[in-house]
Amino acid sequence: MKTIFHPAAQRGFANHGWLQAAHSFSFAQFYDPNKVHFGQLRVLNDDIVAPAMGFGTHGHDNMEIVTIPLRGSLAHKDSLGSVGTITPGEVQIMSAGSGIQHSEFNASETEEVNLLQIWVFPKERNITPRYNQKAFDTSLAQNRFQLVVSPSEKDGSMWINQDACFSLGSFDAHTEANYSFSFPENGAYVFVIEGEINLGGQVMGRRDAMGVYDTQTLAFTVNEAAKVLVIEIPMH
Repeated sequence: MKTIFHPAAQRGFANHGWLQAAHSFSFAQFYDPNKVHFGQLRVLNDDIVAPAMGFGTHGHDNMEIVTIPLRGSLAHKDSLGSVGTITPGEVQIMSAGSGIQHSEFNASETEEVNLLQIWVFPKERNITPRYNQKAFDTSLAQNRFQLVVSPSEKDGSMWINQDACFSLGSFDAHTEANYSFSFPENGAYVFVIEGEINLGGQVMGRRDAMGVYDTQTLAFTVNEAAKVLVIEIPMH
């Protein structure tokens, strides 16, 4: 098993007033030649958006965009006619394909919204754009991983235009957790949303991440109650 550790404190940070953003990979004004991407994973942004503020209408193409709200509510509108609000427990995916316009705003006038936005390079280019969002029963992710995004839509997961899988799990302290890869050649980007785990001898705390490859399984111990995101991703 080969690993690369990305401590939370070494992410890129930007404070735009209305937006506080932490970048796991090179993005906007943050550039680190060692953090351009991990396999086909291009962006993982940890954004805090002020009340009633957000991203005006803008375009994307040929990118798979997954949004996971952690706190608060996010309003979405796009050129496909999709209009909605996503909250914790829900996941949103947008296949930008040949081109899509969308906007994202904090749906609250009083509370911040904190979200993860993740970009993955597509398997096929210029597909017809697609949008989906879904609420997941988070009780199914207690002390196990719940699949929320996959190309096969297995176990009620949402479709992605890539051989990639997104899984979320919430784990009690002093437990052990395991993850088995769906695609033998894939790697995984393990992101600790909250809590503390020990993966391969590396202690990982809140917002720490580790890229793992050349293995078929992951096993870690939970030091403090933790919420963990695993992004299984093609490496080539």
